[in-house]
Amino acid sequence: MQISPPFGYKEIIPFLKNQKVKLPAPGQLPSFTQSLNAIPVSYTEFNVAHRDYPIVFSSGDDGKTFAPVAVLGLQAQENLFVLDDGWVPGVYVPAYVRRYPFCMARVTLDNVEQAERLICVEKDNIVETGGVPMFGDTQEPLAPWKEIEKLLEEYEADLERTKEMCGILADYGLLEPFTMQATLNVGGSMHLTGMFRVDEKKIEFLNASQHKNLIKKGVMSKIYIHLLSLDNFGRLLDRKAGRAAPVAEAGAAKPSTAKSEAKPDKKDKA
Repeated sequence: MQISPPFGYKEIIPFLKNQKVKLPAPGQLPSFTQSLNAIPVSYTEFNVAHRDYPIVFSSGDDGKTFAPVAVLGLQAQENLFVLDDGWVPGVYVPAYVRRYPFCMARVTLDNVEQAERLICVEKDNIVETGGVPMFGDTQEPLAPWKEIEKLLEEYEADLERTKEMCGILADYGLLEPFTMQATLNVGGSMHLTGMFRVDEKKIEFLNASQHKNLIKKGVMSKIYIHLLSLDNFGRLLDRKAGRAAPVAEAGAAKPSTAKSEAKPDKKDKA
């Protein structure tokens, strides 16, 4: 049996009811969050994540499939939303982080990937002492597990809707690669690539059936939430500038600027 862990997890194993789990302490974050400049977000999360993050699309197979991510930093291995004592207060924490150390993963048996997903847990978080029991002596689910199970089930269902949405956007040819160029007020510039966005102009050229499908599937609203979220690149730049060393003289400071540029090359990689 082979189980491939999601990004950021070390080694996952199937979760058993008699296991005790070391859960993160309040404010404690998985170590992988320290060096993420983007994190997956799902279909439903668009509605809240767009308030804090730019939501873009990424592709790991040269534009054949896509997945939405929230941008966390303006350069590699930079997360501008992580502090020493946890995530920045008042900012939405993506479900990808909140579900840790649990996840749902597909299992491969005899080189065949199984359709059903298993509830798995980070192996290092299974402990004999000091862990939290998820089930009682008679196998009844306890309060901690009820909350975790609800999150896992809702997130898993949402991933299917996310996959469907991305498939529609790709089939309709609505996604285009773009780059983000930024100049900090304390000097220095940045060039963020490997991102895709919806080309709004192409929507008007879709036929009536395609328009109807975008609305029926709820994709049209997500498109405009995504486009609206791109304004957060400016806020991300301000957050980056706020962490940079102050200039010697306040009068010498220049406003931070950011601009995006579409690229016709659909093979632009992350």
